Amino acid sequence: MTSRTTGGDGLSPQERAAVKDRATELRTQAKRAKAADKAAADAADVAAKIAAMPDGDRDLAERLHRTVAEVAPDLAPKLYYGQPGWARGGKVVCFFRSGQGDKLRYSTFGLSCEAALDDASGLWPTSYALTGEPTEEAWARIAALVARA
Repeated sequence: MTSRTTGGDGLSPQERAAVKDRATELRTQAKRAKAADKAAADAADVAAKIAAMPDGDRDLAERLHRTVAEVAPDLAPKLYYGQPGWARGGKVVCFFRSGQGDKLRYSTFGLSCEAALDDASGLWPTSYALTGEPTEEAWARIAALVARA
């Protein structure tokens, strides 16, 4: 069954675009031969993506980028499904999704399985909504999560 918001494959237009972006990213990465060239190109791709975001999301992504660079300098910028991400050993640990780009109410800071933030309770958050201008307490929590990841 299809609806106006999803295609026959069950994906929304935004999800379909993200899948296409990821396929393009993988093809581009495969073409980059040298690790140093790849890292520089990945950083440039993330910077360009952030620069192209609408004002509110750009501010959030820039602040997140600075935070990650400060507390986890071993994480390298890398596009992840067309959005800014930060990776260790080529695998994305955390990422930012533009709410405005996805036509959603809020943007998202997320953590992948690579973050290994497993909790003994068997329940832990993997993403956080970011709206407007988060408080300094919220940024401190994000920094602590990134450092822990």
